[in-house]
Amino acid sequence: MVIVLALIGAWSSWGWLTATPEAGHFRSTEGRDAYLHAYEESFEALPEPSSTHDLRTSYGIARVYEWSSPQTAEAKPVVLVPGRASGAPMWAENLPALAAEHPVFAFDIIGDAGMSVQSVRFSDFDEQAEYIDDLMAQIAPDGAHLVGHSFGGRLSASFALAHPEDVLSLTLLEPALTFASPPLGMLAWTGVTFIPGLPEPVKHRALSEIGGEPYDPEDPMAQMIEAGTEHYKAALPQPDVLTKQQITALEVPTYVAIGEHSSLAGGQRAVEGASALPDATVEVWPDTTHSLPMQAGEPLNRTVLEHLDTHSGGQ
Repeated sequence: MVIVLALIGAWSSWGWLTATPEAGHFRSTEGRDAYLHAYEESFEALPEPSSTHDLRTSYGIARVYEWSSPQTAEAKPVVLVPGRASGAPMWAENLPALAAEHPVFAFDIIGDAGMSVQSVRFSDFDEQAEYIDDLMAQIAPDGAHLVGHSFGGRLSASFALAHPEDVLSLTLLEPALTFASPPLGMLAWTGVTFIPGLPEPVKHRALSEIGGEPYDPEDPMAQMIEAGTEHYKAALPQPDVLTKQQITALEVPTYVAIGEHSSLAGGQRAVEGASALPDATVEVWPDTTHSLPMQAGEPLNRTVLEHLDTHSGGQ
């Protein structure tokens, strides 16, 4: 059965990687309602935002949440870029620590499940950097620290390559298709998650393989991701791994964290690829998987904050 599922996943992954982009959308009204219910429950784990913005960009309306206070007014802002199908709620383990010291903005990816709404399709992956530029002009016109997970890490790297003057530092947590390709098995399981109508045990097995830990049907975040992959047809062109030339051109100060097990970033091959960055610290986090931001918690938050402080220009 595992072999059959892997073949199905590989076939789906090929379609997922090569499909013609369109505007992302929910497959049905009922599916949208199920997703929104799971999203709202998952969002309750986050601190209450100080503001919520729906910002116009060249590719649609982006939902952006802000956490700021008088205590962080003079600090450099942090922009959080989520992975696929996870949106702003994925940052529950990291937001309290980051928002205690910096203004923080977290948004839902345009073209993916979440509260953002896509109106113009992307012709290629790097085109997504254009709407990030639109957002940055509105929320962080003087630049910001970017923290990205999974495909959000890859998107952050694309933006930093296109607009290095706007990025104070990069933090890439298990960045997918950035420094190395994922193992074929992980890619196949990723494809399985985006096949609508699969039996729940199969979908749960795929989510467990990707997340690197057993699927918990009682976890609101897990429920949200499952609902997103089931009910939302994403329209996001997939990236290629950065070339050696692109990696050496990425001169923004960068911190790269790789999970020890079940790494969608590519494990040791990602470590070797990231070692060519001009200004970077690359670490493998013991006993973590692709779900590293949720698993490493407080130690990771301290490490990230140290990285931010080092590159905040004394603030």
